[in-house]
Amino acid sequence: MSGNRVTKIVCILGMHRSGTSCLAGSLQEAGLHLGEVNTAAAHNMKGNRESRRIWELHDAVLEHSGGRWSEPPERVYWTDAHRAERDAIIRSYGDRPVWGFKDPRALLMLDFWREAIADIRFVGTVRHPWLVAESLVRREGRQLDYWLGIWAHYNERLLAQHDADPFPVLRFDIGEEVYRRSLAVVIDGLGLQAPAHMAFFHPELRHHAMPSEQPLPERLGRLYRSLCSIALDI
Repeated sequence: MSGNRVTKIVCILGMHRSGTSCLAGSLQEAGLHLGEVNTAAAHNMKGNRESRRIWELHDAVLEHSGGRWSEPPERVYWTDAHRAERDAIIRSYGDRPVWGFKDPRALLMLDFWREAIADIRFVGTVRHPWLVAESLVRREGRQLDYWLGIWAHYNERLLAQHDADPFPVLRFDIGEEVYRRSLAVVIDGLGLQAPAHMAFFHPELRHHAMPSEQPLPERLGRLYRSLCSIALDI
């Protein structure tokens, strides 16, 4: 965005229930400015770390496009009013040298943000589809197969964006020590400064860490293996 003095803007990408809140909170702990975000929520032990203003804008754009986060539209359209709100949000962060935001809906709206911020930086997180779908069944209802399809819809977009312009991706379903080491690599790559003891991440944030032993459908298995292949494994 012309005239924008911000040198680094970070968007955290990932499907719902895939560790986006944990990643956002950990990066915030290391110095990423998120602005005013939710720090307490029924389904997130430490809050979802989302800006209400941003997710309300995303919801408005998705509704305008004939969908919502759980029923993604075929294409996303936005109006001049949506653009104006987005640009006002960007300006609201002022001259912060590095700031970012997290909302899983952003995976449906990458072009919307790239229109305003050509050099936006991404960090991603993935989680086994069974774990995501089972979590959403408990929270939202509907059938497991429905949420597996939504998992694929979001993660196909994450993989396509990574293929076009690679960025670091973490696995939320991996062992604690590997996750912590991967997180340290991301923090260093963004030029942030981790505290001596990273306290935000805790294994209990993951609730259920082991996926079902039931085999994944072929399409989902291929996609999950592709996502694992691009994820940090240190």
